[in-house]
Amino acid sequence: MPYHFLSNSPSTPTTKASDRQNDTSVSLPSTSTSSSISPDMLNYLWIPFLISLSKELTIARSATATTSLSILLPSQLADDSPSAPRCPAPDKNLNYRPVIGILSHPGDGASGRLNNATNASYIAASYVKFVESAGARVIPLIYNEPREILFEKLNLVNGVLFTGGWAKTGLYFDTAKAIFKEVLARNDAGFHFPVYAICLGFEILTMIISEDNQILETYNATDQASTLQFMENKSIEGTVFQRFPPVLLKKLSTDCLVMQNHHYGISPQRFQGNELLSSFFEILTNSADADNQVYVSTVQARNYPVTAFQWHPEKNAFEWGLSMIPHSEDAIQVTQHVANFFVSEARKSLNRPPARKVLDNLIYNYSPTYCGKAGKGYDEVYIFAEPETPNNTRCAVHGNCHGRVKL
Repeated sequence: MPYHFLSNSPSTPTTKASDRQNDTSVSLPSTSTSSSISPDMLNYLWIPFLISLSKELTIARSATATTSLSILLPSQLADDSPSAPRCPAPDKNLNYRPVIGILSHPGDGASGRLNNATNASYIAASYVKFVESAGARVIPLIYNEPREILFEKLNLVNGVLFTGGWAKTGLYFDTAKAIFKEVLARNDAGFHFPVYAICLGFEILTMIISEDNQILETYNATDQASTLQFMENKSIEGTVFQRFPPVLLKKLSTDCLVMQNHHYGISPQRFQGNELLSSFFEILTNSADADNQVYVSTVQARNYPVTAFQWHPEKNAFEWGLSMIPHSEDAIQVTQHVANFFVSEARKSLNRPPARKVLDNLIYNYSPTYCGKAGKGYDEVYIFAEPETPNNTRCAVHGNCHGRVKL
């Protein structure tokens, strides 16, 4: 079908009838090109040309867009000083191989189903994974081992984590208190040494600092996801929440992104009413239990790198046994940001122990036990028990196997 806008072009000559009559008197054939090519033929010659031109323009535009959006490698960029190093030198004031000591808790973490030895203790693997996810390794601090061994291990770590659990009296409480006082002394001496205390850890520090073992109150907050309500006009600069994206911070106060699993806690009124507590810690967040009773949920020391959580930041990403643990993408980000802050504090530690001693005591020398099939409690635990043998070998007992790792 001919394109009429081409056939009506002014450049195309038209012939009148009178002209055609005059042309009959000329005997020689015409040599004019325009008279030998009909208008319809011109139409068909223009069409392929326009199609070809359109393709060329499309290719040119695509090439321009690709060039403008392409990401160049460093080697493709112009560099006036090609001999300059591409990577900055590591900060010599930071420790890029931090190690965290985690205090074990009495029992096997499974009500005796895995190991009912009276001297058994355990660390839930979720705490280990929590620390590892932020770039640190773990040395277990076995609560009932000789005190001199325990304090030797403190010399190998750059921070301490007190876990959740139930023990608030006896040897466990005394050991946690001794470790905490040692940590404060090291910080007072100028050695940066951070502490995280989670759930039971929060409660024990509250008892130690307040010097009141009866200060805790009862709450209905077992297997409960909750929000965090931030204190008004409180700056989060320098706190565990400092690096949280603003959107996530807002969601913490509107969405149930944290896991609560405790029977005890302390109200803001009682907390503030104890001068020892309120002068040592400042409250960052409060939460409410199933009966809408408010308790303190996050605190940070005023003059020490010590943060305590009544909630469980480790469970979102690494525990599956309780039904109310939040596992959304936002909840996983909460876990990661909290872990990152702890390990970033541990990197400030000046402690650089011998590498061999660290390797000999890492938790990698032990094997975790999978106990998640019970559908409650922890998914994995590290169990530590001292066998009745003549030597002083301490071992990790896992499942039905009795592997012994000499320390």
